[in-house]
Amino acid sequence: MSVLADPGPRAASPPVFSPEGIAARVRLIREPVHVVSGPDGRELGLATGPPPAGPVLGTLPPLYPEWLGGRAFCEAHAVRFPYVAGEMANGIATTRMVAAMARAEMIGFFGAGGLAYPEVERAVHSLGRELGSLPNWGVNLIHSPAEPELEWRVAELLLRCGVPRISASAFMELTPAVVLCSAYGLRRAEDGGVVRRTRLLAKVSRPEVAERFLSPAPPALLDSLVAGGRLTREEAALAALVPVAEDITVEADSGGHTDNRPLSVLLPRIAALRDTVCRRFGYRRPVRIGAAGGLGTPDAVAAAFALGASYVVTGSVNQTAVEAGLSDEAKAMLCEADVADVAMAPAADMFELGVRLQVLSRGTMFARRAGRLYAAYRDHGSLEEIPHAVRTVLERDVLRAPFEEVWQRTRAFWERRDPAEITRAEADPRHRMALVFRWYLGSSSRWAITGESSRRADYQIWCGPAMGAFNRWTAGTFLAEPARRTVTQIALNLLEGAATLTRAHQLRTYGVPLPPEAFTCTPCELA
Repeated sequence: MSVLADPGPRAASPPVFSPEGIAARVRLIREPVHVVSGPDGRELGLATGPPPAGPVLGTLPPLYPEWLGGRAFCEAHAVRFPYVAGEMANGIATTRMVAAMARAEMIGFFGAGGLAYPEVERAVHSLGRELGSLPNWGVNLIHSPAEPELEWRVAELLLRCGVPRISASAFMELTPAVVLCSAYGLRRAEDGGVVRRTRLLAKVSRPEVAERFLSPAPPALLDSLVAGGRLTREEAALAALVPVAEDITVEADSGGHTDNRPLSVLLPRIAALRDTVCRRFGYRRPVRIGAAGGLGTPDAVAAAFALGASYVVTGSVNQTAVEAGLSDEAKAMLCEADVADVAMAPAADMFELGVRLQVLSRGTMFARRAGRLYAAYRDHGSLEEIPHAVRTVLERDVLRAPFEEVWQRTRAFWERRDPAEITRAEADPRHRMALVFRWYLGSSSRWAITGESSRRADYQIWCGPAMGAFNRWTAGTFLAEPARRTVTQIALNLLEGAATLTRAHQLRTYGVPLPPEAFTCTPCELA
């Protein structure tokens, strides 16, 4: 049954004062609800539909999931719902997932991070053919300090193919590639405002990084892009008048790259920074703040909107959707997770920098084994310097192959992807060691994607605590069934539940005695 459609006006209903009656009326979010008093003037109850004959103390208008966030976000991106299915690297956020979200009038991002250029190119062309002129889809541009040329090539591809939305993630500094994506195609509108050809959504977890995206692009970077023929002088001049990104996604305690900061602390901090920076530069349009990380239940989504988020971005929970590019075995492991079944581990793409990400710990030894590799890298200058006892453990229990054999596999990989890495490794023994260890980190993600059963204990599955919360919420419902867990059903149920909880909190502030069941939202099939 569809509960997203407007059921139309109802006849006046008698007021209810019992806990069961109040809980039932709370869920009728698409109808006006009236706070009424009982015969003695002290008892509070609820009525829905037209105002009842008795004394009405207050009325709340209908509430729709579409209205939870900032309307400016939905208008800017031509979507019905303020909801984004975020990119999950290595193509786990598939083209199929992106297309499903676009058709459901939300936004989806393809997970280009970690993929070779030809794979990203195939996905971009596939999405372009399938979605045509729809504006509400995009592709991830991930900061790649170890492969700046790949980052640049992907940025050029996205612009050349007219990808309408780009999600910039894991950036610590602004790079030429991300500034190009922001400034390319800028033009003046008839009213004098600046029109963007491509909209950039920047995912940040630190105020200093947020400020860079909130500010206009640095003149030195713009001048360099103009000198290289990548931007026109007019585009660079307009880029100096607008922020690098008009949508800033605040990423809290999430799966993948994260600083583990709570959303309730981070989002207000960056929202206040947004206000300061916007006043400083006098922007004509508001900059929207979104929320990501830890959003696996209606309670969390409702809390994000209550904090002021214009939109929400989900990640971990979508890995178990039927459209996700993850093996059935890995999805089953995720479905068993609870909120404490996560750990921090070294990140393959920023291994040498000591950057860590959050992964599933239940059923896999990846976090512990990857940590051993990083400790060896941190403490030694080359593979040859690693003590024999440590080397034996790493080769036997982690890599399952001698260092030299792994180096040959690694060498073959970089010969195809970027031969310059081989040249550098042969001149720098420590870089050679990093590449050998990164082989394990990169392979462990692919094993989880392909379902390599012999390496199940080494699966690297990006996951935050939201996955465990989602599992507890959906237990015993239709969303617990793998075949029925689509990315759109996950989204619609999270939004529907968040709207219901928002209504419940509104009524509680007016003194209505809400029972605990008024704050529970059981998933159901929505359309």
